[in-house]
Amino acid sequence: MESLEIEKSIKHWADDDKPREKLVLKGKNALSDAELIAILIGSGSRNESAVALSKRILKFFNNNINELSKASLDSLMQFKGIGEAKAISIITALELGKRQRLEAALEQPKITSSKNVFELLHPLLGSLPHEEFWVIFLNNSNKVIFQMQLSKGGLTATVVDIRVLFKKALELRATAFILGHNHPSGSLRPSIADKNITKKIQEAGKVLDIKLLDHLIITQKSYYSFADEGII
Repeated sequence: MESLEIEKSIKHWADDDKPREKLVLKGKNALSDAELIAILIGSGSRNESAVALSKRILKFFNNNINELSKASLDSLMQFKGIGEAKAISIITALELGKRQRLEAALEQPKITSSKNVFELLHPLLGSLPHEEFWVIFLNNSNKVIFQMQLSKGGLTATVVDIRVLFKKALELRATAFILGHNHPSGSLRPSIADKNITKKIQEAGKVLDIKLLDHLIITQKSYYSFADEGII
């Protein structure tokens, strides 16, 4: 009976009102992105509720949480009603979300598909404004034993030192590895340089009997697998 009365009371709430109470009553999944952000920032301004302010921020970032996660402290503070403390709260929450996804991916016992690799690398690479090149080292059961950044570049390219890759592989006694890098442009098409470095690394791996299993190009929303496309 009490629950029914609470449900009825919601009808009298304003659209931009009481997201905390909504979370308690209906659970976190019932809240929109704007309502979750409103809880983070706590309050809006005299002329704008916290939810309305959150909606305005999200609209600026194309209603895309990944784009919002790229925002700097200064860029968030440009919104009226967002001071340093509120901006820090937003950045911190989104960073924790990224790390949770990464840890969840690392708990996977083994790599069985390109999708597994995407889930592992996307939290690291998906929303970067520059290119980074990573390698995942595996044992003979295809379990992840280590991952590392090989290089960090500009908007369109990064330089890979193959010697660093294989030095680490030998130290770890890895039997296989997977490459991954991001395209900040959003393009999933491998460049000639992408194909050349993949071939060069693959051939070097054959000499050392350390197999290159795949190379993924990561974007904000999707990925391209060299193995799935038959290039490796």
